Amino acid sequence: MHSELLKKVPLFEGLTHEELEGLSQVAMLRVFPKDRVVIMAEEEGDSLFVIHSGRVKVSIVSEDGREVILSILSTGNFFGEMALLDGNPRSANVTTMEETELLMVRRADFLRFIQLAPQVAIKLLAVLAQRLRKTDRKIEGLALSDVTGRITQTLLQLAEEHGTPTKDGILIKNRPTHQDLANMSGTTRETVSRVLKRLETQGYIIPKSKDLLITGTDLPISDS
Repeated sequence: MHSELLKKVPLFEGLTHEELEGLSQVAMLRVFPKDRVVIMAEEEGDSLFVIHSGRVKVSIVSEDGREVILSILSTGNFFGEMALLDGNPRSANVTTMEETELLMVRRADFLRFIQLAPQVAIKLLAVLAQRLRKTDRKIEGLALSDVTGRITQTLLQLAEEHGTPTKDGILIKNRPTHQDLANMSGTTRETVSRVLKRLETQGYIIPKSKDLLITGTDLPISDS
């Protein structure tokens, strides 16, 4: 059963049936309800988690106690890889945003597995590099952009990572709450509401119940 789930994960693309079967034998499927903390920053961790269904947010707590959302991950993505590779404590919190099914692989089992399938380790390093670049861009954006720029960059990132192209634009299904967008943009919920209302009035976005349609990628990048 687990091998069929693992086959759909980009990290494990290209593995043979035998390799997938070997990995599935050491993977455990767990279901977490909405708003459940899966891992906490600074705690000891020795497992890799692969998202079979659902969504999670990866966050840290700033010095003044505010939640800062680093990313939102959905089906096919994974987390927990840093502690998996170096054995150090977790670097961030991960919390479910809806009921989520996770495949969990222990560190010792995964390290044995990548000795047999080194291409997975290469893919893992590529994803790590991509995530570091993304974090660098986020830090730069928080430092240099004004409020509108930070919010529009967050929307464009969500569109790139989770959006579905349509004839009218890019549809973000189950968009994050205004508070989550604020935590991703380094601002307040009230500011997010004000900026989104202005973007809607100007025709850049169209709210659709729990979804959000971005009509183009030319969102304004400043308050002016």
